[in-house]
Amino acid sequence: MTLCLIADIGGTNARFAFTQDNKIVVQKDYKCADFSTITDAARMFINDHQSCGAPDIAVFAVAGPVNGDQIDLTNIAWKFSCEDVRRALNLKTFEVINDFKAVALGVTHIDQKYIKTIYGARRIDQKPIGILGAGTGLGVASLVHDGARYIAVEGEGGHVTMPARTQREFDIFQKLLDKYSHISAERVCSGKGIENLYHAICALDHVTPIENISAAIISQKAIEKSCPVCAEVLDLMCAFLGRVTGNLALILKAQSGMYIAGGIPPKLGDYFMNSRFVDEYTSKGRMSNVVESIPVYMIDHPSVGMVGLQHHADELTQEL
Repeated sequence: MTLCLIADIGGTNARFAFTQDNKIVVQKDYKCADFSTITDAARMFINDHQSCGAPDIAVFAVAGPVNGDQIDLTNIAWKFSCEDVRRALNLKTFEVINDFKAVALGVTHIDQKYIKTIYGARRIDQKPIGILGAGTGLGVASLVHDGARYIAVEGEGGHVTMPARTQREFDIFQKLLDKYSHISAERVCSGKGIENLYHAICALDHVTPIENISAAIISQKAIEKSCPVCAEVLDLMCAFLGRVTGNLALILKAQSGMYIAGGIPPKLGDYFMNSRFVDEYTSKGRMSNVVESIPVYMIDHPSVGMVGLQHHADELTQEL
């Protein structure tokens, strides 16, 4: 029985597991900030679970573009050569995929109990599926059906240019241009985006920002309605996410549905469900009727990317 090492590496957490016969044997999460390199984190997991044996195969999903041997993660200072990691961990086979390709693979395997309807419409089978995930960053992927099964397609849609629709939004984006040369969707539709919006609005309205405030605290204060700036930030973040989701729905004509993943939306609970997300999602002018025919679902699963990696590793094992 082949022992596989799988890992889902985001901008904040590194989640590792050993799999065997398409089952997770053991799993553990680490903070990326606690390690200098991805190899150090992987070695820690392997050493912590030596009783399982040594893996021959590894599949890592990383938050960043995957193009050849050299990998540069987007939101943490980890860079590595796939071949160097393979040799360092003494692996026979080492594969790296985009983290949202892993999420897309997971969408086709998770139990329906982990899926909640945000916007109901008639789902058409075997049509394209779009996936977005708001966490530390903003991940985007899709699924296309080849007549026999769904194929996961990775992308970097989180870095598309974010459109502004009102004067207020234009003014906020102008403040963000003091920090960034390009206002992408990720800059305003993620954990980092929440913090960006907060500081931009404080600067625009001449409000002294709370020192060391985090996305989690901003969200909490917004839900409690204890801070007007935080309230505007979270309202805008949900609206912007709806806008980008609608854009992707149109691009893909995703008649099998749009899926919202990532750590932030599920944690917002009823706030998210009652936000401007749906209004912005369906607001597409002459094509509003097209988007209105496409359902939106929320994935409330603790590690959908690991589910995708688990099945991908099993298929890889069978092929070798």
